[in-house]
Amino acid sequence: MSKTRFLALIPAVALAATACSGSGGGGEDTADGDITLSFSNSYTEDHPHTRCGIDLVAERVAESDSGMSVDTFPNSQLGANTETFASVMSGDIDLDVQGSSALSASYSPIGVMDSAYVFRDADHLFSFFDSEASADMKAEFEEATGTKILDVWYFGDRHFTATEPIRSPEDLDGLRMRFPDSPTHLANAAALGADPTAVAFEEVYLALQQGTVDGQENPIPTIEGMNFVEVQSHVSLSSHSVGSQMIVVSGETWDSLSADQQETLQQAVSETRADNRACIEEAEQEITDRWESEGAIEIVDDVDVETFRSQAQEYFAENMDAEQYALYEAVQEIE
Repeated sequence: MSKTRFLALIPAVALAATACSGSGGGGEDTADGDITLSFSNSYTEDHPHTRCGIDLVAERVAESDSGMSVDTFPNSQLGANTETFASVMSGDIDLDVQGSSALSASYSPIGVMDSAYVFRDADHLFSFFDSEASADMKAEFEEATGTKILDVWYFGDRHFTATEPIRSPEDLDGLRMRFPDSPTHLANAAALGADPTAVAFEEVYLALQQGTVDGQENPIPTIEGMNFVEVQSHVSLSSHSVGSQMIVVSGETWDSLSADQQETLQQAVSETRADNRACIEEAEQEITDRWESEGAIEIVDDVDVETFRSQAQEYFAENMDAEQYALYEAVQEIE
């Protein structure tokens, strides 16, 4: 955590160096004419999204002989998770990994993809993203933000951790649960019956340690990578959200690339989808097996998922605006 907090102190310096080098809006031109793209994320270096995601994209681009390379910046080196997409829109960062709820601040309908129980599993997530039903959403997002979604990666199912087990909505009563400070995640909290407390991602460990919040929710690799098991006693396998992460590129950057370079970058990101998912799922199994064998945290696997699901779906039917609920229903209808 000390490394994460240290890195959180330097985003302004990193961004200033990036801007001065000319990497904003089309990447940095190197002495030999190659383009270097900046790729930011908020995860640790050993998180699957880094080592089996962004790093793989960088490797594939490097092997392509396309006149491009990718510099990766994990651990929020280029800014906090809530800040970097604005830098992509402005062209100061070329590529970023962002959840749809964070992106919904710029285009609200896309936040539906992070809604509780909107997807059944990762296959359902990918089927929707690749369907005609999502085409308008992606086109309107591009128009609204000036950025382009290259693909979606599976983030892992989100589960609760807390100082006590959570098996039903009633078990959330009286618990201060950290949720990301976005309309989608705060709506999820209400739908699931939680009392949400907004804490920046980079500060969650400290909030749990100091008792500012009693619990939080994230996928297993993130729970492990951020050492939350050190300050939590139970992980309850609610699978209340099939986590998705969008790979977004600055429109200015995209337009500056040749057609061949665009194809190379698109292919590198899309080909990484399957590898990234496999890495996430392998990490989940390895981590939960180790937690169980070491007694690091109590795993609660008898969560009443169906009650959570039906409560969430009823809440969204009554509280989502018309445009969001139309998309929510469209997702539900995808096989």
